[in-house]
Amino acid sequence: MITTEFAPGSPCWLDLGAPDVRAAAAFYGAVLGWDYESMGESEDFEGGMFRKDGKIVAGIGRLTEEGARSAWMLYYSVADADATTKAVEQSGGSVRVAPMDLEEWGRMAQYTDPQGGQFAVWQPGTNKGLDLVDQPGSLSWTELYTSDAAAAKEFYGGLFDWQFSDMPLPGGGGTYTLITPAGLPEERMHGGLMEVGKKDLSLANGRPYWHPVFAVDDCDTAVAKVRENGGSVQMGPEDAEGVGRLAVCLDPANADFVVLTPAQG
Repeated sequence: MITTEFAPGSPCWLDLGAPDVRAAAAFYGAVLGWDYESMGESEDFEGGMFRKDGKIVAGIGRLTEEGARSAWMLYYSVADADATTKAVEQSGGSVRVAPMDLEEWGRMAQYTDPQGGQFAVWQPGTNKGLDLVDQPGSLSWTELYTSDAAAAKEFYGGLFDWQFSDMPLPGGGGTYTLITPAGLPEERMHGGLMEVGKKDLSLANGRPYWHPVFAVDDCDTAVAKVRENGGSVQMGPEDAEGVGRLAVCLDPANADFVVLTPAQG
């Protein structure tokens, strides 16, 4: 489970790069019950926060990077963004956005892993991260689809000191690797990674990618709202034993995410 006790290496933030901020806000408002709070609009910037029941659950900004696809960016908590940046470069990754301060809130940086997957880190200042997680309408899991699971485990394990445990997928579908922050028990696992074929990475032109999993009260209702509001469904809804009922979705700009009604008990 993800908690707001943001241990080093645990997910603590996410934001969406959207070509149309207002349209994305309307979509996620309809699907996840989010309220959009603008932090301003100008020629150079447009964006703000998503709230659920008054609590911050995500950020959003206008997509400005030329040629980039609309996607969610996941941030992991670190004690020192500059030291993490050096470790990324030494391990074969690259720096997309160099460490920078966001006023007194904290320090952030964005990277690309050696296989091409994009992710980010957050060094907390006055802001530790999200206000609400692991509840309906909020982040409950993070997931990496990669073309090389062994290489991903080596890179991220070295960078964040993550603990990994492998489990077989049903029907001989391969292996799913569960991720837990360093030194924490298994009940604090926060994500997973899975090796898939290049054809399954078409959203990112064959490169690996991270996506968020949002908890919802009713997966089928959420999927209906996705379709009613211009999104689409790549997989599901379907039941996963011991996990819950889930569906892999795309918003109208093709940013991917998962909705999950967790299994009871």
